[in-house]
Amino acid sequence: MSIFSDNMRYLRGQLKYSQQKVADSLSITRGRYGKYEDGATEPPIDILVKISRYYKISIDLLVSVDIRKYPLDDMIKLPDNRIVLPVKVDQAGENKIEIVPHKASMGYLNGYSDSEYIDSLQYMSLPFLRNGIYRAFPVGGDSMPPYNDKTHIVGKYIESKDDLKKGKTYLFITKEGMVYKRYVEQNEFGTFVKSDNSFYSPYEIEWSEVLEIWEYECSINRDELGLWNYGQPDVQAMFLSLKSDIQNLKQQLNNK
Repeated sequence: MSIFSDNMRYLRGQLKYSQQKVADSLSITRGRYGKYEDGATEPPIDILVKISRYYKISIDLLVSVDIRKYPLDDMIKLPDNRIVLPVKVDQAGENKIEIVPHKASMGYLNGYSDSEYIDSLQYMSLPFLRNGIYRAFPVGGDSMPPYNDKTHIVGKYIESKDDLKKGKTYLFITKEGMVYKRYVEQNEFGTFVKSDNSFYSPYEIEWSEVLEIWEYECSINRDELGLWNYGQPDVQAMFLSLKSDIQNLKQQLNNK
């Protein structure tokens, strides 16, 4: 028996449906469905998608998590038929805020939907952050001062891109990495974001690249805020001036 087959038996039992009823809904024979529940065979991808939609449980949970350990009513239902595990609390009843470490931040791209990976992360609790899913992510670079390489941004999970608010900052988890930017606007293809450091130009993130969106709630910094600009104003001004000169030169060449 596999986790997948155990989950199928459990879900059908919760609904008190017969194998024949579920098989009819999936447009397959009862015998074929029974083999999936018994773990004798594995369904092809098209049937796996149908099973996921039928039980309203995401494929990643169906095949990798023993959902018998989590009350279905406590799971958080998200758009696009995605379901995530319940918010965890510590012994004091406060939400557990998982901390993604700096050195392993890229590992989050592979483990963000893996319950075992999330369970392995260290966590903290902040009493003023409740009623939501929160996670702390590392940020770096100089595009969003005063935050620096010693900063963690604590974000609240955003269920839909329609919840984005113009002018607020968000941490976009994409297939390429983590991007902390200020939201500008969006269209059907992607979202336009910008940096608070004017040296960097605004750009678009395609929706097809976005895995998760977390809205800024607070930050944790092991360094004194404001040190980003210490001793650097002349250097920054030089680069801004150079950028302006390059743009002027391009304009002159285009006019010739």
